[in-house]
Amino acid sequence: MAYETILLEDHDSVLLIRLNRPESLNAINKKMLSELCSVLSSADKDTKVRVVVLTGTDKFFAAGADIKEMEKKDSVEMFLEDFFTEEHDIISSFRKPLIAAVSGYALGGGCELAMMCDIILSSDTAKFGQPEINLGVMAGIGGTQRLPRAVGKSKAMDMHLSGRYMDAHEAERVGLVSRVMPEKELELGALDLARKISEKSLLTILAIKEAIKLSEQTNMSTGILFERRKFHSLFGKEDQKEGMAAFIEKRSPKFMDK
Repeated sequence: MAYETILLEDHDSVLLIRLNRPESLNAINKKMLSELCSVLSSADKDTKVRVVVLTGTDKFFAAGADIKEMEKKDSVEMFLEDFFTEEHDIISSFRKPLIAAVSGYALGGGCELAMMCDIILSSDTAKFGQPEINLGVMAGIGGTQRLPRAVGKSKAMDMHLSGRYMDAHEAERVGLVSRVMPEKELELGALDLARKISEKSLLTILAIKEAIKLSEQTNMSTGILFERRKFHSLFGKEDQKEGMAAFIEKRSPKFMDK
């Protein structure tokens, strides 16, 4: 299927999604979100796809939400359309690992989209920001909730209230970004990480992602109990037997997702 705002690349067990609205600096509109959600919904059910990488261009991951699409709307329209809600819920509930490979600008909705991913890899040219205040509005796809959890209240307030950008090295230092690498190496680095993850047991991958995502929404004791029950449950799987046997026998495991 051909898409208007995204490009797809098949890398065996890894699906790469490239945001593709160069004329608008990859600004996120409803069409792009709809197409992205459609692909992710299919990838969730596709047994061949184990990890998804989301990227843009070397200069723009996504420059923000499409202002032209929202400019004329009033609060009643935004509320009745429940703008961004369905798409946010689909992306944030994607069960498999989702890696953002960010180069250039990830601003506003672009920063929020990156934060919806499980891991953010960054080129050394990346800049992150939530400058919605300059437009007389605020973040609307999770920016005021995810950014403080990633970088702390003070930096999140600084970025949201002043509109300043955070460069890649600061983003790595405060925990927004997992790794920074040269721009020319970013895509290959993201694919390499995705392939390494894809070699693991999918049952374990899904359990780990579910447990870590729960940590953002619950207290420590509830989260630890959930983790422990997940840990216990994996001992009923063939992949646990294979993984531990391979370790003892000093060989690479051959996981079967069973």
